[in-house]
Amino acid sequence: MTIPTASDILNHLKRAKPQPTFSAPRDARGIYGLFDHNGTFRYIGSTSSKAETFYRRIHQRHRTGSESTSHYFSRMYNTGRMWRKRNDPATKTDGDIAKSLRNEFIARHCGCTWVALPDHADITALEAQVIALAPLEMVAWNRRGMAAYDEPVALLDELIAELRLSPVERAALGRQRQRQFGETPMAQVTTPPVLGEANLPPLPEGSFRFFALDVETANNDRGSICQVGVACVRPDDSIETWVTLVDPRTETWKFSDLHGITNAMVQGAPTIGAVISAVDRLLQGHKVYQHSGFDRSAVRAACQHLGRQEPSWDWHDSVSVARRAWPELKGNGGHGLGFLKTHLGLQFEHHDAGEDARAAAEVVLMAESGTPGVMTSRFNPAEDDVLDDGDTGPASLSASIRRPVSPTTTPVRTPPPVNLDVTNGTIRVPVAADSTTFSPDLSRRGHYTVGAKGAEEKHASFDAALDALNRMDKPRWRRPNAVGNWGIVSGCSWTDIRKG
Repeated sequence: MTIPTASDILNHLKRAKPQPTFSAPRDARGIYGLFDHNGTFRYIGSTSSKAETFYRRIHQRHRTGSESTSHYFSRMYNTGRMWRKRNDPATKTDGDIAKSLRNEFIARHCGCTWVALPDHADITALEAQVIALAPLEMVAWNRRGMAAYDEPVALLDELIAELRLSPVERAALGRQRQRQFGETPMAQVTTPPVLGEANLPPLPEGSFRFFALDVETANNDRGSICQVGVACVRPDDSIETWVTLVDPRTETWKFSDLHGITNAMVQGAPTIGAVISAVDRLLQGHKVYQHSGFDRSAVRAACQHLGRQEPSWDWHDSVSVARRAWPELKGNGGHGLGFLKTHLGLQFEHHDAGEDARAAAEVVLMAESGTPGVMTSRFNPAEDDVLDDGDTGPASLSASIRRPVSPTTTPVRTPPPVNLDVTNGTIRVPVAADSTTFSPDLSRRGHYTVGAKGAEEKHASFDAALDALNRMDKPRWRRPNAVGNWGIVSGCSWTDIRKG
């Protein structure tokens, strides 16, 4: 292999199209260039050690290394919500979340080029020659001539939404941004502030047309409410969202992987009794929308636990509104919030009570205005057809374009009461037309798959998947047929089975 000159190497580095860091060769070494998120050439380096490869040096060290001056991507993007203080035990949990976001940001938005050289080449000498020939702006990082970038806010917002980070992770990122600018003490405990019963967030004031309410629960007990969100729609159709954590007074937390809320987070938060009493003054005399019957049933269950009467709110169902507004979606994705998010172009974070409440309110507003869906009808299987792995789904929902959206915000018609009889160990599960049930042995490659074709989601635990099925308009899940093909089946009733 002929060894190129320093001039040839520089020209190639400049003219080559920058590639993502994970594309760097794993079996070659030589001289490389690094590009920032704006596509600007900023650094020239080499894999002078024979133990190094382009992949190890660029993707693993520069991207994921510590924030020292030798790991340039990590150093230059140690900023804002991607900032962390290395080796600080008091902020390690938040810092690790920020560093993971930074790693993902660099992999998506930064780039590299390279020139492979043979082992007998004097890579160190060639690197020095290339750097000497390069314009100053191409080696700004080499010369320590730049401070870390300001936070690329718009790109980060887009990435956080795409990654569907939980409210807990988002709060951690916000704290890291504050810490960078000294807005909170570096040693401050990283758990979010909690609210006493007498210190609920202030309720919105003014005139409202209607409200939408959503809850999240800690476990299969619908009364175990751990978050409440209320979307308040004003006469001009603007929406103000009110949300609070709730202490369900339980040690059983099965759905933290869905909504990100844990027992530690709700310590000191108001109880559901205090929340219901507070919002009752706001909601009385107005329409209150829920996207399904789940939220009202959760409030009812919580009131039963407290031995108090359920509030007499004027409940309405935004699922019914959506069915009347977009009847073409029946059997074609359905009317759950997850699919309506795609069909109507809604922007919200699923399984956050405030976000889901706002989305339900937006569904009502769009239905009132006669807004058509942004996606056309794509397939129309029979209501109880089984779709196997060979069936074609909607091409516009290719996994390479977007992650599967969640169909799990609407429960079955006349939602079944959740059976939590720990004494006999039974749970309530959906039954398909062929009498098979959704059961713990339906894990495939470590996940349970639920939802309609094209809008499926995977859950690592049976409990989380069962909660998702409880919220669907018609529960659907994947299970193997008689010949071992995994297809989607629809539930038509519910039954109790023994778990474990």
